[in-house]
Amino acid sequence: MLDKVRRSQEIGEGSDHGLKFTKLQIEDVSVDIDGLSVLDHVSVSVKKGDCLVILGPSGCGKTTLLRSLAGLQKISSGEITLYGEKIADQHSSVPPEERNIGMVFQDWALFPHLTVMQNIVFGLSRPRRKNPDYEIEELLQMVGISDLVERYPSSLSGGEQQRVALARSLAPKPSTVLLDEPFSSLDTGLRVELRQEVSELFKELEVTSVFVTHDQDEAFALGDQVAVMNDGKIIQQDKPSYLYRHPVNRWVASFVGEASTVPGDAAGQSAQTRLGDINLCFEMSGPVDVLIRPEEIMLEIGSDAEVICVDFFGHDTLYTLRTNDDEQELQCRTGGMPQYQVGDRVAIKHSGVRTVAFPIGR
Repeated sequence: MLDKVRRSQEIGEGSDHGLKFTKLQIEDVSVDIDGLSVLDHVSVSVKKGDCLVILGPSGCGKTTLLRSLAGLQKISSGEITLYGEKIADQHSSVPPEERNIGMVFQDWALFPHLTVMQNIVFGLSRPRRKNPDYEIEELLQMVGISDLVERYPSSLSGGEQQRVALARSLAPKPSTVLLDEPFSSLDTGLRVELRQEVSELFKELEVTSVFVTHDQDEAFALGDQVAVMNDGKIIQQDKPSYLYRHPVNRWVASFVGEASTVPGDAAGQSAQTRLGDINLCFEMSGPVDVLIRPEEIMLEIGSDAEVICVDFFGHDTLYTLRTNDDEQELQCRTGGMPQYQVGDRVAIKHSGVRTVAFPIGR
C-alpha cells in the first residue's frame, strides 16, 4: 500500500494528472458512533506541503475527524484519499501503520519507561531502532532535543515533551502529520514560540500537516487554509484572511474574531447605516445586518456613544461602546495606549473598508 501511495505522490508532482494527486482529500465523510452522528458529510482538503487547521469549539467533531484520517476511526460513508490513493471508505480502510501518516496527540502519549531516543525510534524498523542513522540525529538537532536523548519523559518540561512527540511523529518520514491540540497544555509564551518553530520545520521538510485547535489566533498563525467546524459539519474552508473578511454567516463571523453588526438598508454594494454608507463586498438589497470588526471603527470626541469598558493589552486597546439610540454595544480596537476612559462620550466612524452583510432573519 505504501508503494502505491509513493507512486501516487510521484505521479502528482510535475504532471497533468489533476489536483487529486497533490491533495489529502476528505469527501462527504460521515461517522456514526453508537447511533449518534459525530461527523455529518464533511468535505475538506489540503494541498501537499500545506497546513490545514480544523478550527472549532469543543465537542464539534474535530478529534474524530483527525482519528478518521489516521485510521483510528472507521467512517460510515464517504471516502478519504491521500494524494490520489483511496485510504478509507465505508467498506474498507488501510491500516494506520500503512498510511504514511504521523500523529501528535494532545497529551503527547510518550512511553514513560523509555528514554527520549527510545520513544522517537519506537515506530521504526528494527535495524533503524538499534542503530539510529544520521537522519535521526539531524532530526533531533532540528527539533532541538539532541542533548535529551538519554533522559526519561518524567524529567522533561512540557515543551521538551512536546518536541519529543513531534520528533517521534517525523522519524518515519511521513507524508502527512496530524496534530491534536498539540500546544493546549503549554503556557502562552511557550505555545507561541513552539508553534512558530513547528510551522517553520514543516515548511522546511515539506510535510503536509493537519492541526486541530479551538484557538482562533493559533489557527490563523499556522494555517495555509482554515476549516471552521461546528456540530460535526465543516461550515467554511478558506485562507485565514478571506475567512476573517468574508465569513459565510454570523456564527463564523463571531467565532473567528470579535464581531458586531449594525442594521442597514442595502442597495448594490453599499448599505446605509447609523455609521453612514458602508461599502459591501457583494451586491445586496433590502434590510441587512452589516458586519463590523473592532479595527474598522474610528473614534473622535463626540456624542454618538459612551465608552463603557476599556481593555488595554499593551500592543492595543479594546473599547466597548454603548450607542445612544438603541443602547447597542459595539467594540473598537486601536493601537497603543488608551485615548479615552470609561464614561467618555465619543463619535463613531467607519473606516470605509468593504465588509459583508447578512440578510435580516437569516
